[in-house]
Amino acid sequence: MKRLIALLLMSLFMTGTLTACNTMAGVGEDVEAAGEKVQDKAEDCKDPPC
Repeated sequence: MKRLIALLLMSLFMTGTLTACNTMAGVGEDVEAAGEKVQDKAEDCKDPPC
């Protein structure tokens, strides 16, 4: 019984870890896209009128 509980806990931990990695990768892509938009707008504002 202890072994079953330990395996269950390890499985939950591994699933949580892998999900967190995918979530962080998604956040990184979102931040990158936002940064590119800000950079594009800054480039547009270099030449008047903004």
